[in-house]
Amino acid sequence: MSEPLVSIIINCYNGEKYLAQAIESVLAQTYPNWEIIFWDNQSTDRSAQIARNYSNPRLKYFYAPEHTGLYAARNFALDKAQGQLFAFLDVDDWWLPDKLARQVPLFGDSQVGFVCANYWIESERKGRRWLAVKRAIPSGWVLSDLLRSYFVGLLTLMIRRTALTSLEYPCDARFPLMGDRDLVVRLSVHWKSACVQEPLAVFRLHGGNETVMKRDRIHDELGRWIEEMEKVDIIRSSPSFRFVRHDFTYQRALNRLLEGDRRSVFRLLPELPYSRFKIKLCAALLMPLFVVRRLKN
Repeated sequence: MSEPLVSIIINCYNGEKYLAQAIESVLAQTYPNWEIIFWDNQSTDRSAQIARNYSNPRLKYFYAPEHTGLYAARNFALDKAQGQLFAFLDVDDWWLPDKLARQVPLFGDSQVGFVCANYWIESERKGRRWLAVKRAIPSGWVLSDLLRSYFVGLLTLMIRRTALTSLEYPCDARFPLMGDRDLVVRLSVHWKSACVQEPLAVFRLHGGNETVMKRDRIHDELGRWIEEMEKVDIIRSSPSFRFVRHDFTYQRALNRLLEGDRRSVFRLLPELPYSRFKIKLCAALLMPLFVVRRLKN
């Protein structure tokens, strides 16, 4: 495959603490043909100054006319992108130098609509890092795999422009915390995936990550997302989608148990078929709450 232009979407809202490292990791890429679409979601810190200090003409700065949710902001940034391929980098993460060079050739297969890779999770508090995915990452037609165990890190995701435009809509702004999961699952209905098994990026775990701070909201979004996917025949009919529904019911029941609402737990119990979820939930009903809390975490 020739060297297509890669549009790198960087959405920023008050990201001054880590922003320079994210941008520098793009500048260090061995793959030469890229642009940064920097979408400033009305930051009030030094983010704009940091971004504008780079004189590289490939960094294109845009200031949002109004502050929006994250996935609405991603859509605005995508509208400004000129590339044949899209990649995503949040301001608190960074890439390894060969990230783009290793992933772009995988689009040589015209049926591949999106590409991912493994990545490191680096904990500031613990001072160590570990692999995000500890098994072989599936490739090809991966809808069932994604539903059963979502494995795509946004910081490694690349999407073919024609794959994105083939969808009814790009990112769904109704899912500000799990919009990337929704997008990738919808892509996987009609497009193959490819992956690099080795880690090509680093996800910084710093305690302020939205996915850590807003776990309850993510669970609420997942419930709404399941309702939406019930309307998509190919997803609804997947055995793995039934697994998603049962796991959601189990997690909801654990939340009710931790809130002291045992009556709701007994109402949810019949919704689960005889499975490991039902066995685990019955066991949780017999456990002290501090043990259930550990199970939940």
